[in-house]
Amino acid sequence: MAFDIEMIKKVYDNMTSRVDAAREIVGHPLTLTEKILYNHLWDGKPSKAFARGTDYVDFSPDRVACQDATAQMALLQFMHAGKAQVAVPTTVHCDHLIQAKVDAVTDLARAKTQSNEVFDFLSSVSDKYGIGFWKPGAGIIHQVVLENYAFPGGMMIGTDSHTVNAGGLGMVAIGVGGADAVDVMSGMAWELKFPKLIGVKLIGKLSGWTAPKDVILKVAGILTVKGGTGAIVEYFGEGATSMSCTGKGTICNMGAEIGATTSTFGYDASMGRYLRSTNRADVADAADKVADYLTGDPEVYANPEKYFDQVIEINLSELEPHLNGPFTPDLATPISKMKETAIKNNWPLKIEVALIGSCTNSSYEDIARAASIAKQVTDKKLKIKSKFTITPGSEVVRYTIERDGFIDIFDKMGATVFANACGPCIGMWDREGAEKEERNTIVHSFNRNFSKRADGNPNTMAFVGSPELVTAMAIAGDLGFNPLTDTLINEDGEEVMLEAPTGDELPKNGFDAEDPGFQAPAADGSGIQVSVSETSERLQLLAPFAPWDGKNITSAKLLIKAFGKCTTDHISMAGPWLRFRGHLDNISNNMLIGAINAFNQKTNTVKNQLTGVYDAVPAVARAYKAAGVPSIVVGDHNYGEGSSREHAAMEPRFLGVKAVLVKSFARIHETNLKKQGLLGLTFANEADYDKIQENDTINFTDLVDFAPGKPLTIEFVHEDGSKDIIMANHTYNEGQIGWFVAGSALNLIAAGKA
Repeated sequence: MAFDIEMIKKVYDNMTSRVDAAREIVGHPLTLTEKILYNHLWDGKPSKAFARGTDYVDFSPDRVACQDATAQMALLQFMHAGKAQVAVPTTVHCDHLIQAKVDAVTDLARAKTQSNEVFDFLSSVSDKYGIGFWKPGAGIIHQVVLENYAFPGGMMIGTDSHTVNAGGLGMVAIGVGGADAVDVMSGMAWELKFPKLIGVKLIGKLSGWTAPKDVILKVAGILTVKGGTGAIVEYFGEGATSMSCTGKGTICNMGAEIGATTSTFGYDASMGRYLRSTNRADVADAADKVADYLTGDPEVYANPEKYFDQVIEINLSELEPHLNGPFTPDLATPISKMKETAIKNNWPLKIEVALIGSCTNSSYEDIARAASIAKQVTDKKLKIKSKFTITPGSEVVRYTIERDGFIDIFDKMGATVFANACGPCIGMWDREGAEKEERNTIVHSFNRNFSKRADGNPNTMAFVGSPELVTAMAIAGDLGFNPLTDTLINEDGEEVMLEAPTGDELPKNGFDAEDPGFQAPAADGSGIQVSVSETSERLQLLAPFAPWDGKNITSAKLLIKAFGKCTTDHISMAGPWLRFRGHLDNISNNMLIGAINAFNQKTNTVKNQLTGVYDAVPAVARAYKAAGVPSIVVGDHNYGEGSSREHAAMEPRFLGVKAVLVKSFARIHETNLKKQGLLGLTFANEADYDKIQENDTINFTDLVDFAPGKPLTIEFVHEDGSKDIIMANHTYNEGQIGWFVAGSALNLIAAGKA
């Protein structure tokens, strides 16, 4: 029996009439994406066609999911909303605050001690407001959502950029900041610019060493980290229907790395099998009744160029296994080219550590295929050359793979099984020796490989591949090893080849777990008290941000001109900083400490114009704030790429930053800035980035006339008295300007004016 089955049936009951109406209004056959979006309009039945990439639209998502690191700030904000209960089904998942160091049992026990205050807070808030709570050790949010909550044709948002994983079950699932989640949890509409559509046609069929992961690694190489911005990617074709449901989830999960709003697949037999295997036959039965509405219209897939804004075709029969990286997930290299590419770029060939699992690749099928490679270590008398770790996606997966003998196989090859949590994928990895910052290579089946992300070492080069390829690379210990063609020398001195991976899509004996880790909320939470200590280092109640004073921002100082890639990892690092995610003042001490200052090419060293002394970015920001001096941040392309963490917007807001002016934004980060009452602006002329000098004083000359579609004029006064006048574009509509005027979107909700 599924969670929220009546809600799911209601979605399907509305779908036929709403999709039929949308098809009539739009005047052409519909993609799956359009069907889901038009079925989830806030106003109900469609009454107009929306322009892709232009129109802001209000939607009504079916559910919300939050992970523990982002849930803290989201729930602290929700407590301000004055609601007795969440308006839609909502869950909290404790997966980010468990550091990988020793093994699953040891690490989980330590996390429960170190983060007990946070877990208790999340549990009590969930209890009070009717939120489902998944305890530490239950699993990674996206795997747990796929196993329990995702359903074909649904729409959900989550406070994590990899919420998109649920697209593997035919959802439109979108990563957002906590303020967006608060809107939906409070019973309000959720706003999104109607996305453009990218179609990916998959022909042929995967075989041998090639895995679903290789599809998205290939797509990332084609579209780059910003090629999907403002678009939803819809996969279709014979290659899509021949793939497992969890394989589809892997592809959708890593769609966050191309900047896509989300990715999705049409409902098919693999999704039905997965639903039934995870005890949701009722959902599969309901989906089967409206199956034609849970995929794109046949005419769309027959002539995709007519209905998508961009179409990519990939032949799975010809696709080669890939390794992407280092330092960016879109640097795609086929395994046959990796050795020569690595030698050419002087990448260390010795693989120090290989890691599989994470929310991207921790399904039963992933582990089974990796285990089929691991088993060959014993069978072929080999020895593993690299350290090797496994991170199961959920307790259900972990219990099942232990029951089916896979953990025993990994134990025999000398692997370490970490807790069912994010761990190394998000920097929660206490890696021995990382502090030495030695140049080294690791390979993993995660999704991101930014500098410092896994272990905090800027010189660790991380390469992304499928779990089965990563397992093979661990055995060889060599980045140049190609398991399709190369041999290994075993203990008897014989040359042996690894056989291609095999593994069941789903467990023959079903999934099982003694305790999946779910805690249902109290039937009546009105009497539950949520307390936060004033002396806590981990949690801090929020004070509202000040509203705009209605005047032009003048005499502002340049805080930092960020050079090159500036992701949310650079703006608000994870890893050891995760412990402060519920304390805005403390977490603000990591603001922009990873960004490169364009004027000295150093990190966390900027000039304090009040003293002339160079200091840490947060320290300079605090000095400006204390002196009543507003500050401005300037950035490059795709600013805010990566995580949905709204801390990257809340910290600048808290420390007195008034505007962020960049060449282009990543979608989620731009929205987060708007929600927190900041000005998120882009250069009308990108070359103006070069005009900005280190000692500039900045004046807005027409902010008092802030209006949709009207660029803003900004005066940059240089140290010698000369000036440059720069035009800045923005995408604010009337409602979003209201957020700015009020000081934040949350201020409007709390005032009952949203």
